[in-house]
Amino acid sequence: MDYGHSERPSGAVALPTAIKILVAGGFGVGKTTLVGAVSETRPLRTEEVLTESGVGIDDLSGVEAKRTTTVAMDFGRITISEDLVLYLFGTPGQDRFWFVWDELALGAIGAVVLADTRRLADCFPSIDYFEGRGTPFLVAVNCFEGARHYRLDEVQAALNLDPEVPVLLCDARQRESAKEVLITLVEHAMKLREARRSAD
Repeated sequence: MDYGHSERPSGAVALPTAIKILVAGGFGVGKTTLVGAVSETRPLRTEEVLTESGVGIDDLSGVEAKRTTTVAMDFGRITISEDLVLYLFGTPGQDRFWFVWDELALGAIGAVVLADTRRLADCFPSIDYFEGRGTPFLVAVNCFEGARHYRLDEVQAALNLDPEVPVLLCDARQRESAKEVLITLVEHAMKLREARRSAD
């Protein structure tokens, strides 16, 4: 797949194309885990310990064992090929940190919305945000142990997604699973970009 390289003079050094991707979703859905699992460098994390001040604000239903939370962003990098590098920005999941989203979203080619079937409604704010911005996205269902499994078409219907929005299963702890999600997103975003060009 052509990721947008222009012609280079003979003998010129080939620099990789850098692509920015957001990793979003509800509180405790696995964003930090996914970025950490797939990043080839030590990920930058801005996690803080949950304290009593979050009682009544942060909903821990289904993630009662969670002890930390992202307060700004997670950052990681993965090289897909010699000419394609992805830079990953994990967003904070709580509503009170939404003010950083607009800054993080600048220049992003697309977004992964992580979903937990135990708390599927937590996806709606992220989905609404990216739909409103016209940002390509997909939904990756993080397969938590003990969570009920649903067919992908059931998840798509429950989230009221357009048919062209990809929905797939993943294990955010596994590098290859996370990498597959990211590649699928890039291909989806490029396909939409080409379709828009053809329509112009």
